[in-house]
Amino acid sequence: MKKRKLGHSLEVSEIGLGCMGMSEFYGPRNDAESKSVLHQAVELGCTFLDTADTYGHSHNEQLIGEFLKECRADIKIATKCGIVRRPGEYQRVIDNSPAYIRHACESSLRRLGGECIDLYYIHRLDPNVAIEDTVSALSQLVKEGKIANIGLSEVSANTLRKAHAVHPISAVQTEYSLWTRDVEREVLPTCRELGIGFVPYSPLGRGFLTGSITPDSDFVGEDVRQSLPRFTPDNLDANRPLAEVVASMAQSKSCSSAQIALAWLLAQGPDIVPIPGTKKMTHLKDNLGASAVNLTAEDLAHIESAMSAFQPVGGRYSAEGMKGVNV
Repeated sequence: MKKRKLGHSLEVSEIGLGCMGMSEFYGPRNDAESKSVLHQAVELGCTFLDTADTYGHSHNEQLIGEFLKECRADIKIATKCGIVRRPGEYQRVIDNSPAYIRHACESSLRRLGGECIDLYYIHRLDPNVAIEDTVSALSQLVKEGKIANIGLSEVSANTLRKAHAVHPISAVQTEYSLWTRDVEREVLPTCRELGIGFVPYSPLGRGFLTGSITPDSDFVGEDVRQSLPRFTPDNLDANRPLAEVVASMAQSKSCSSAQIALAWLLAQGPDIVPIPGTKKMTHLKDNLGASAVNLTAEDLAHIESAMSAFQPVGGRYSAEGMKGVNV
C-alpha cells in the first residue's frame, strides 16, 4: 500500500485502521478475531492503527499492546486522551488539564507497551483549559520522548491556529466523509495552510455509505447507532439518495460502495489518511482494497453533481456526544 505523510515527518499507510469497534460501541468483543484482523491488516500493508484510552475503558489500548508484542512490522500508533467516562456509561467529562494529560499519556504507554507514542491526540477540547496550556503540556511530553507527534480531534480552525503557534500540530482527526463535509469550509483549508495532515474518522458514515444500512435496520444492544440522530428510520430514509449515488458509482466501477467512499476521500488530497474501523476480516479486505480504486476527474465531478442538492438530515451525535466538538 502507498504511504502518505501526516505533518512533516509521520509516514503511514494511506489507509489506516480504526480499532474502536474492537472494544465497544458496535457489539460484543472478540479479542481473538480482532487480533486476526490486526495481523491481516499488516499483511495487506496497513501500518497505521488508531485507538484511544476511552475505547472500552482502556481495553482497546491493551488489545493493541498485546498485538504489538506479536507483530514485528513497523507500525505507527495513534492514541488519544481527554474523554473521561465511567465503565458502562456513554456520559463523559472532558479533561485537558496538564496533570491529566501527563497521567493519561503515561498510562497509555504502559498499556501499549512502548516508550513513545507516534501520534498523541487530544480527543476532545476542554473549554475550561486554554489550548495554549494544553499544547504546552503535550510539547513537554515531546521533549521527554514520550510522544513523537501532537494531534487534535474535532477542533475549530481558530483553535487549531492557536495550538499550532505553540507547537507544530502533525494531524487533525475529525469526522469526514461524503455524508459529513463540514471540515471543508474552514478546518481542512487551515490544515493545508499550516502543513497539517488530516485523518478522517467514520469515513464510511458508520456503515451508512456501504449501502448495508436501511430504514429497517435494527440497532440493538451495544450498538451506539441506535442513539444517533442520523440513524432514526425517518432520517435514514431522507439520507438514502446519498447512498444511492455511491452505489451507482460503485456499480459503474465494479467495486463496493465502501471502496468508492474511501477512494473519494483519498482523491481529496495527499494529506488525507482515512481510518475506516472494522473488526471483521471481510470488511477489512474490502476497505483496504479502496487503495486500488481510481476515481477519474470525470468520476469525481459526477459525484459532486449528483450530490449538489443533497443536505444531510439529522445530527451526527447526541448532545452528549457533541461535548468538546468544534471548540
